[in-house]
Amino acid sequence: MRSWRADVDGFFAEGQAHAAAYGAEYRALWVALRSAGEGGRRLRPALVADAYAAFGGTEPAVAERLGEAIELLHTAFVVHDDVIDHDVRRRGRLNVSGIFSHRATDAGARPAAATAYGQAAGILAGDLALVGAMAQLATVTTDARVGARLVALVHEAVRTSAAGELDDVHLGLGTRVPTLEETLAVAAHKTAAYSFALPLQAGALAAGASEEDLAVVGRVGHRLGTAFQLCDDLLGVFGDEQVTGKSTVSDLREGKMTALIACAARTSAWPAVAAHLGDPQLGAAQAATLRSLLESCGARTAVEQLVEEHVHAARELARTVGLDEVVERVTALAAKDPGRAA
Repeated sequence: MRSWRADVDGFFAEGQAHAAAYGAEYRALWVALRSAGEGGRRLRPALVADAYAAFGGTEPAVAERLGEAIELLHTAFVVHDDVIDHDVRRRGRLNVSGIFSHRATDAGARPAAATAYGQAAGILAGDLALVGAMAQLATVTTDARVGARLVALVHEAVRTSAAGELDDVHLGLGTRVPTLEETLAVAAHKTAAYSFALPLQAGALAAGASEEDLAVVGRVGHRLGTAFQLCDDLLGVFGDEQVTGKSTVSDLREGKMTALIACAARTSAWPAVAAHLGDPQLGAAQAATLRSLLESCGARTAVEQLVEEHVHAARELARTVGLDEVVERVTALAAKDPGRAA
């Protein structure tokens, strides 16, 4: 069996070779897509490998190939997510949309046209990665039943993530303040489903786990992934920018409707919070005032408690299927290195 690294390198090499017949822009798209897949701490492949080993898997190369297929799926989601959020940077550098917007600007395009070109490139690059992930997934196993079940797991994760992404954007319209339950559902659907539940279930399935165990593994992933998203939301407001690389003002300027905001909306501090939340001109002093309000009204503490509750629930569930060490490794990694993207 060829190593997965040879396969994933082959995926990009084949794409770039195919692009040679279509000109410089398409070749540049493949280079940008490859760059989009680099960096991060590769949490998803690690979860696949850990679950595979926990359920007695004996062929590490299978888990490796499966983990990389899911990581390529993540690359597709990341590229598309940046288009949805109108972001031009990711992990401290230009993303696909940013690269192609700059290419258009350098070629003399007007700002609106350059932005549209960057967004088009992001959509197309994400499409290539999405289909590529499914193609690579098909090579993971020769067992038809397991292969079909893997595809079903990925399909369900994609559908759930799409629902969560749309709900997140809809809440961002600012037409109303969401309930805490709605924000937790977005976290579970948008992030936990494909970044935690899917890799854990995929690794367990490849190792021969039963459907009953897969259901529990999925619940572990949803709890753990929701906790991670809640932590990410907290870092977006209270984190150390030098450590996380994340702005602590952008979420406030955007008026992002997270669990933190939903908790604040239930307190007497809400009118003061709402007066500044979502102001695109929000300055450092106003942001500091907002943070102080979010702390004094108890919203920060409430979300921190939610994180603890979800991690505790993940630990309890994990013990029933032998994944307790996996949960401990993941939470230790988050505590040690909170700034890097998953």
